[in-house]
Amino acid sequence: MSKKKINQDRVGYVMIAPYYIFMIVFILLPILINIFLSFTDYNLNTMTFVGLKNYTRMLQDPILKRSIVNTLLYSVVTLVLNMGLGLLISILVLRTGKALGVIRTIVFLPYVISMASASMIWLWIYEPGYGLLNSIITFFGGVSQDWVYDVELAMGCIILVTVWKFVGYNMVIYTSGIMNVPAQLYEAAMIDGANVWRQFQYITWPMLRPITFFLMITGFINNFNVFEQVSILTGGGPVNSTTTLMHQIYIRGFVDYQFGYASAITVLMMIVVSIVTALNFRYGSQGQNTDLS
Repeated sequence: MSKKKINQDRVGYVMIAPYYIFMIVFILLPILINIFLSFTDYNLNTMTFVGLKNYTRMLQDPILKRSIVNTLLYSVVTLVLNMGLGLLISILVLRTGKALGVIRTIVFLPYVISMASASMIWLWIYEPGYGLLNSIITFFGGVSQDWVYDVELAMGCIILVTVWKFVGYNMVIYTSGIMNVPAQLYEAAMIDGANVWRQFQYITWPMLRPITFFLMITGFINNFNVFEQVSILTGGGPVNSTTTLMHQIYIRGFVDYQFGYASAITVLMMIVVSIVTALNFRYGSQGQNTDLS
């Protein structure tokens, strides 16, 4: 290799070094430390190596099992609603073409609000005594509900807050995808006599598969990290009906100071997310060939 080539390589390595330093210091190293802590009994004062004790404890923890079920339920329902409603709204808005910008702004606006602020707004809406939702229901002669204080309604309330906040994001992504579908495909389909449903089935949906796959992966990972709305609206209650894996990590680590056990739960969550993501990449990306010829 020439001296000039070697110098160019050195410059390139120097340019990309900050990225790898960031990845090692702030991502890889914390993961390795967390895995190490999962084999210890650490409470800020003492650290004792306990082997697999934290992992065997998870198998006998009923609250943790409940949090896993709650997290999976929340993730699946929220993902389906966000993607389904986002796609439906984008199609309706593009079909009507009326006040396109206004409608997109109204639906997308909650996305720019922080989750903490959105949760505080909905905490007032759900308030049993003077909340907006019960005020509307009683005005029309209905019966007020306890909402986030009801075991059967609390999880639905949290899901509604998340859908309200993120459906606009899904709508914008789907709208951009639909607008990029070549118009001549629809023109050819109409000439062949295809109705609206056939056009969606054989043109729109196949062209949106890469976008759907992207939203599925990112949405599931975000849903699995749900914490703020749970902490603010319900605190994991009532009777642990809304506690999630991330909420349990917080409780075990920063309330009970059981950092070793919290680290073990974190490892469990990383494994579950990795498995689901791998399955999505293995099976969810099938059929993404958008060659419609």
